[in-house]
Amino acid sequence: MATATLLALGSAALHAGWNLLLKRSDERVLTAWGFYLAGGVIFLPVFLFETPSGDTLPYIAISSFVHVAYILALSRAYHHGDLSLSYPLARGGGALLAAAGGVLFLSDELSGLEWLAISVVVLGLASLVRPSSHRAALLFAGLTALTIGTYTTLDAAGARKAGGDTWSAFAYGAALVLGSGVAMTLVGSAMGQGGAFVRAVRRDWRRFLVGGLASTLAYSMVLAAYRLGPVGYGAALRESSVVLGAGAGWLLLHERMGRARLVSAAVIAAGLVLLVAAR
Repeated sequence: MATATLLALGSAALHAGWNLLLKRSDERVLTAWGFYLAGGVIFLPVFLFETPSGDTLPYIAISSFVHVAYILALSRAYHHGDLSLSYPLARGGGALLAAAGGVLFLSDELSGLEWLAISVVVLGLASLVRPSSHRAALLFAGLTALTIGTYTTLDAAGARKAGGDTWSAFAYGAALVLGSGVAMTLVGSAMGQGGAFVRAVRRDWRRFLVGGLASTLAYSMVLAAYRLGPVGYGAALRESSVVLGAGAGWLLLHERMGRARLVSAAVIAAGLVLLVAAR
């Protein structure tokens, strides 16, 4: 379980980093699109050593399009709301839904203490919502959480079906990111954004490479963690990134109420620490 814990925590730091890059972008859908394509291309050499098995391909295909919905919802959440609000709500809510999905669909087992820890996380999420919160930001953060819970459950099942060692999970993650980039290209082109994306690549290719590297590593690491323990454990622990996200919004983006949101994020983190102790 120590390996799963370290993988999930490393994933959390990388995830908060690429989300900060995304929030700072003025063209968030194009930027996320670039992250996925760049990440898929960077990790193509992984397939020289390991390729996902054929029975995981349906999971990758479905999850790739769920990731498109995730990109669109997350981009709108960041358009309407601060990083220190949208990020903790989306990630923490997604972890809660993923835990439920693991129990309902993947035969995961969580103890009473672990459910208590997850309840503390929910309490921290609830404390983020205030009367002044922008309703559109809350709506899109909630939709983002729904997509996170959906693709997390799908990908945990796919990663476990892949079998093998941790390297197999990295191969699955690389294939998923590449598949998500292809799916986003199909959807983005259908939306008439192809030309704008080409111009964005010429202008921001360095940002795309950094974000693509961070996002692909982050997700591959947490997929490896899902293979080693319950989805609820890995997903919730990974959401320690909410503290980093709230802190970045307060300290780097100078968002209002950042300190209060940081306290809420700390409550979420306390629930995550309890979750680790419960294992």
